Amino acid sequence: MKNFLLIIFLSVLSVQGFAQFPALRSTTETKPKDLDYLNPKEYTIGGIEINGVKYLDKSVLITITKLAVGDRILVPGEATSGAVKNLWAQGLFDDVSLAINHTSGDSVFFDINLVERPRVSRIVLKGLTKTETTDIQEKLNNQKGKIVNENLRNTITNIITKHFYEKGYLYTTVKINPVNDTADVNSRIVNVIVDKKSKVKVNAINIEGNKDFSDAKLKKFLKKTHEMAWYKVFGSGKFLRDKYEEDKEKMIAKMREKGYRDAEIISDSVYRHNDKSVNIDIKLHEGPKYYFGNITFAGNAKYPSSLLKQILRIEKGDVFSEEKLDKTLRSSPSSDDVSSLYLNDGYLTFNADPVQTRIYGDTVDLEIRIYEGPQYTINKIILKGNDVTNDKVVLREIRTKPGQKFSKDLLVRSQRQISQLGNFDEQKIDIKPIPNPADGTVDIQYTVVEKPSDQIELSGGFGGGRVVGTLGLTFNNFSARNLFNLKEYKPLPRGDGQKLSIRGQTNGKYYQSYNFSFSEPWFGGKKPIYFGISAFTSLQSNGLSKGNPSLQKIRLNGLTFSLGKQLKWPDDYFRVDYAANLQQFKLNNYSGYLFQNGDSYDLSLSQVFSRNSVDAPIFPTSGSNIKFTVQATLPYSAFNGKNYNNLSTSEKYKFAEYHKWKFETQFFQKIYGKLVLKAQAQFGFIGYYNKDVGQAPFGRFKLGGDGLQGFDFLQGSEVIGLRGYSNNSIVPEGAVTTAGSPIFNKYVLELRHPITLNQSATVFVLAFAEGGNTWNKFSEFNPFNVKRSVGVGARIYLPIFGLLGIDYGYGFDAIPGNPDANKGQFHFSIAQQLGGFN
Repeated sequence: MKNFLLIIFLSVLSVQGFAQFPALRSTTETKPKDLDYLNPKEYTIGGIEINGVKYLDKSVLITITKLAVGDRILVPGEATSGAVKNLWAQGLFDDVSLAINHTSGDSVFFDINLVERPRVSRIVLKGLTKTETTDIQEKLNNQKGKIVNENLRNTITNIITKHFYEKGYLYTTVKINPVNDTADVNSRIVNVIVDKKSKVKVNAINIEGNKDFSDAKLKKFLKKTHEMAWYKVFGSGKFLRDKYEEDKEKMIAKMREKGYRDAEIISDSVYRHNDKSVNIDIKLHEGPKYYFGNITFAGNAKYPSSLLKQILRIEKGDVFSEEKLDKTLRSSPSSDDVSSLYLNDGYLTFNADPVQTRIYGDTVDLEIRIYEGPQYTINKIILKGNDVTNDKVVLREIRTKPGQKFSKDLLVRSQRQISQLGNFDEQKIDIKPIPNPADGTVDIQYTVVEKPSDQIELSGGFGGGRVVGTLGLTFNNFSARNLFNLKEYKPLPRGDGQKLSIRGQTNGKYYQSYNFSFSEPWFGGKKPIYFGISAFTSLQSNGLSKGNPSLQKIRLNGLTFSLGKQLKWPDDYFRVDYAANLQQFKLNNYSGYLFQNGDSYDLSLSQVFSRNSVDAPIFPTSGSNIKFTVQATLPYSAFNGKNYNNLSTSEKYKFAEYHKWKFETQFFQKIYGKLVLKAQAQFGFIGYYNKDVGQAPFGRFKLGGDGLQGFDFLQGSEVIGLRGYSNNSIVPEGAVTTAGSPIFNKYVLELRHPITLNQSATVFVLAFAEGGNTWNKFSEFNPFNVKRSVGVGARIYLPIFGLLGIDYGYGFDAIPGNPDANKGQFHFSIAQQLGGFN
């Protein structure tokens, strides 16, 4: 037997490549007579067996060996040594051996014995926070089950270092230590120890090659890559590679916008300064400053060159800027560019190509080559995605009609009108013109995505020392015509764009309030005439039974009918609304108003003249909302013949008389990126006809707090929020009634930034500064004497609950007699009106 093994060993040494085999042996029970290991013999492969694999496909492994049953090979020879080499090359095994199982005639049968490398059973991260561990584990999930080898180490290291590199940790180190998994002998638990080090900041930015631009000016162009400094509150100096790459492009764009059309970065480098910071070197080619020369138009037949030059608003000698040229040619936010002139007149395929025809010295001549194309007429409107809302509700808001000339402005306006319905995801409204060049028509396809629009308010609060429960239901896409069609109840009939709201609030016998409202935005179905009806009743008492002389209560009942119409002049953003209001106040031993017992009736007419051009109802980014309201009762004292000096207070205020004026305005404007500025101003005044009657007891203004009208019997007053102060705390000095003030004004500046604007939830954060005050009479009115506050807050819009909010405000100005009214105040809000003025 020893001689037999020696012969095998010498044979292996004598054949090229056989040194790759861990073993080549015969396992036949008897040695074949014609097998000579010193002289290779040709055999036909009769069979191949793979042994020792658990995870891998045996047929694939046989393919990798390049051995196949039926092949004629020399044994030993290149085919057998190559089979072992091929398997080793996969990096999947700790041991590979090929052995002859037996021979039969001129056929040989092989055993390939393999030992698989261990695989990952789980990855354990150390040195990270819980949140960081969760984030990294998600990225490493697909590494489980992989073979533990150098490639795995590199992959894990790269994933982790890249994750933290993007967050400003440039020098993260990763140590990987696999250990045996006791549950599986062929598995390993991979321990990964991460030290992310400190966030890397920018120590210095060194710029070379600039002449006309100062270093400071160029560094300002790098908006998100700042040198660290103690005084930079909002620019921490944190280095992020992706932001740096964006900043480089923006810096060059800004330089070219200033006329340096040849500006470019020749080279740049980011290198280590110390463990916590980097230096940045940027080498620039600034080039000369260029100016616009002669600008001519070619190809324009519809409009003369003189008109196009007027719209272009670029004169010879102006600083050359491709950004300015593009803006006035085709991308002005206000649609006052050359392209909009054509697109609003049906020229759907219009194109303008500015060509630099001559560059001499520092001057660039341009020829703007116009392709007007044909005028397109709208053929048909295609509506998709409105699975709940009826077609007519959407189509009546669309401004593009069949037979009209194509208009870009009408497309933009149609998108706004659809989003204002509140039934669709504003971010997913898609408008696609489909031109038909053969006949000069265009089909316009509107695709919408329904979102939940009904809302529920279910809450419990604490007020007046007792728990108050609230249940409110609002159906924003109601269908009254299907009220008796049981098949349409899902759970209520929907799809016609009407609004039905029911709300109840109570804590038992002490406080009850019930409200109902219904509105139809297209009364009659043919014109945008708004009709609304609302009714409410509320009761506030000390809980004593009827007939008890100590009973104190106030009941308020109200009914309102409204009609409104969209106007066409000055433009169709304007509308006018009229309302007839009837309110009844019933007081019994109730203090806080100008009388304590008796009934008072308030019958008034109101007119609201408004213009609303905001681009979205939930998170507006542009446009304005302006409203002017006049409300008045009849001047009863002028014709009823009563001497009001001799009347009791309850008789004097039997019929309330007043005239009420309010002006409210909001403006929204994008400042930078998604950051939006909201500016708001409000003014209100309630006056009287007869000085002997004086101010009406109800309908006044209460200022301060969250602006929610709730438990504290404020239904007879208008509640205006002012964050940073407690509810209703801002009253004129010497006020003799808690019914409110006849004059108020309020100002707000608010910066808003969205967190998410998707269908399931809209979330944005805000910072505000606001001020307001109230006065008893105009002789005391001073619009600059306001109670000031600042703060931060957040809003979340959930389709089922409406707009929810939380604010923290700090009031700077003390309220006499109420030391706790200002300073730090938290304010919560629920189901406030979207875009409301509170």
